[in-house]
Order: sequence, then structure tokens, then C-alpha cells
Amino acid sequence: MSFNLQRIESPKPTDNLLILSNQEDLLWAGKFLTDSEKSYLSHAAANQISYVFFPKGAQGILVHFIQIADCAVSQKEANRRAGNEIIAAVAHYKIAALTILNKSGKNYIAEYIEGMVLGGYQFNKYLSGRAEAMRGAQTINLLATDIAQPTLEQLEAVLYATYKARDLVNEPQSYLTAVKLGEEIEALGEAYGFEVETLDKSKIQALKMGGLLAVNKGSFAPPRFSILTYKHPKAKNTKPVVLVGKGVVFDTGGINLKPTQGSLDMMKCDMAGAATVIGAMVAVAKAELPIHLIALVPATDNRVGNEAYLPGDVITMYDGTTVEVLNTDAEGRLILADALHYAKKYDPELVLDFATLTGAAVRSLGQHAICYMGTADKTVKSNLENSGENVHERLVEFPLWKEYGSALKSNIADLKNIGGPTAGQITAGKFLEHFTDYPWLHFDIAGPAFLRAADSYRTKEGTGVGVRLIFEFLKKYNS
Repeated sequence: MSFNLQRIESPKPTDNLLILSNQEDLLWAGKFLTDSEKSYLSHAAANQISYVFFPKGAQGILVHFIQIADCAVSQKEANRRAGNEIIAAVAHYKIAALTILNKSGKNYIAEYIEGMVLGGYQFNKYLSGRAEAMRGAQTINLLATDIAQPTLEQLEAVLYATYKARDLVNEPQSYLTAVKLGEEIEALGEAYGFEVETLDKSKIQALKMGGLLAVNKGSFAPPRFSILTYKHPKAKNTKPVVLVGKGVVFDTGGINLKPTQGSLDMMKCDMAGAATVIGAMVAVAKAELPIHLIALVPATDNRVGNEAYLPGDVITMYDGTTVEVLNTDAEGRLILADALHYAKKYDPELVLDFATLTGAAVRSLGQHAICYMGTADKTVKSNLENSGENVHERLVEFPLWKEYGSALKSNIADLKNIGGPTAGQITAGKFLEHFTDYPWLHFDIAGPAFLRAADSYRTKEGTGVGVRLIFEFLKKYNS
């Protein structure tokens, strides 16, 4: 499903209206409703009925009461959830286009639209001509007095980018091989104005990216390493911000094969980190944020094959570090490490990596928060945490104390690729830290990236988590 957001000066008499209201002040109703309708609306407000629909011939009027939350951040999330809630009514009454009027007395529009649009997302590509019932309106008109044009443009950019990230995660590996992912990135770069350089296997071999090449050894499909570059003419940062995304398009676990129940069947999502940084690049370029941004996407699948790497193998990474592989299912950190070392060539101001990296992160936080850690300063961390609160993609910091690094010591190589049975999300972070020499943060999105059941506007399967977080952070970067 696509969506279309439009600013208008005033509604037409035949427009279907969605009116946002509080439950106390209904003075606006006299302009739109009859006396009996106003009486029923007052009854609905008094009895905590969430919304009311009034059919008016060719026009329908839907009134939605917005609940008041206890703080500004909670209110934003309440607005999104309200936007998602109204989708069922819009679909039930088959409203394809509507005009929203904000009579709530509060600035609720942007988050409300977020909830409507994100909750209305569908992935219908493989339904064999059998389209699902429409979810939500396809055209949404907003009064110019309710939303400024720059706000609308940024909102549209980040929503569209989140759709693209969800689409990529939801694609099966039968379509989205590493090669195809590279092609998709190139097409998005051409469409939205960022440069893309794609390194094929021969170039990856020439660079001696041992982590990416080792993980790819069991695959029939060659790897790719994509470099996405966006630099606004008035970029506020002199050195680039670099995003890195794990692009394992399917993870069998390799020789350490995953058990099927609850893991193997959803491993098309193991490139969600790549989808996040690709989506963020789309949003930033589409909104023309004044920033210099680079994204790196190492991509492969992790399969069992005749040439697959084995537990006990020692591989040499791109930076020359030797790694003893004790678990082939700890593959994401190997390809990320090569990308993190590659990022050094840019002398970056900040590097953020995103990955569905560990089950430990899921066991620690579930689906409601992102596990993060790293070496960036407190100001960057605080700004990211505030951005996470604003978009309800909340962050919980884990420590990177040096003691955790002892679990990665190997008898025969510089490092092992796994630690012990505890604190797996932290030892994975310590492994990645070894390959950095710049301000850096690692985000383990394994919990919220792919859902078995929808959580309000976070739809089932790919959620596109991280796109809105990055965009919110970069909007205010160096401001």
C-alpha cells in the first residue's frame, strides 16, 4: 500500500472528515453536526467511547477523541497509537481519502499521521493477485494551518523510508540475495539522490575482507559491499557520520545450524540492520537534511555448503586481526568488523552500527527497546536517547567494561568470535569495539526488528526500527 499526504487550505464540502477532538471541548461540533448528532457525540465523550462515525450522505464524518497522557513524550506515543487505532474504522467504512481537522487544541497531527501511515503498511507482493483489504486511507489531506510544509516533507520522507526498510526485511531470500540487495540500493540511490558504489566479490577479495569472505564461503551467491554517500552542499559536519548495517540476507547459522522452531524460519530478517541504514539514507536524502552521511552495507547469506567455514577455523580480518571461529552462527560481527575497519578511511566524526546481532539482547530487553553500547561521548548518547524517547524507539545502554573482553581471548588467535554463556550482547559489542578507533555506538536491534504479532503501528514482521531514530537524531545534529 502507498500513501499520499497533502496540505490543503480548506476542505471541500464532499470531503470525508476525520476530526481530532478532546472530550471536554466540543464547541466546534456545531459547524459540522446536527443537534441530535451533537447530543450523541457528548454522550460518547462522557462514556469514554473512542470514536464516532456520522454518515452524511456523500460525506462521512469520523470524530476521534484523543486521550491525554501524563507527559509530552508519552503524549506523542499516545497520538501514534490513536492514529493506528482509527485505521480499523477507516477501513470498515471504505474511506480511501479523507481530510483531517485538528480540533483537539493540541499539536497532535504529526504523530497521529505517523500512527495511521505506519499502521496501514502492508506487504502484498506475493499474494498471487489476492490483495488484502485496504488498511487506512490512501490519501490524507491536512490543513495548512495544522502542519507546516517543512514538517510535512520531513514526515513524509521518514514514513516512506520506514516503508522501504520494512519492504526489504519482508522480502524472502529467494528474491533478496546479497547481489539483489546491492541492486536495490543502487536503484534507491538513483531515485533519491545519493551516490552508491558496489564492491563485487573480486574487489572484496582484493581488499582482503576476511570476515565477509569467510561467512560467504558456504553460499552459492557472491557477497556485496555497498557504500552509500550523501553530502548536502551546506552540510553542518566537516567529517562524515557513518552508518553501518548488518546485511545477512539469510542466516542458517552455518555449520552451527539454528534449530527451526522460533529461529530459522524468520532468518530473512537478519539483514534488518542493513535495511535500517538504507532507510535512514533514503529519509535523509529525500528530506535534504544538511549533513554529510555515509552508509556501509556488507551483505551475504550464511549457509551450510561444501566450502563453508567451520568451527575451529582461523580467519584473518580486513584489519589483519586473526579470529578463531568457535561458532559459525556468530557471523554478523565478522562482517560488521570488516565494515567498521573500512569506516576508518573516512576519519568519521561518529559511527553508528545497526544489527540483529544477538539472542542475548532479545532475552535482556524483549521487543520494546534497543540494546546499545559504545565509545561516543555522553552528549551524543544523551541526544540519541532523547531521540529514541521522542519516536518511541527507546535505548538501553549496556557497559563495555574491559573485563568483558577477557571472554574473547583465544589460545591460538588474536580473538575468538564468541564469549562465554553470559552477557552475549556485551561480548559481541566488545568484539566490534576492537575494530574501531573513532567515536562509535553499536545498536543491537534483534528484539524490535521483527515481530511475530503486530504491536499497534509496529506491524507484524519487519518493523523498520531504527529509521525514525536515526532521522530524529540527524535532524538536530550539530544544530
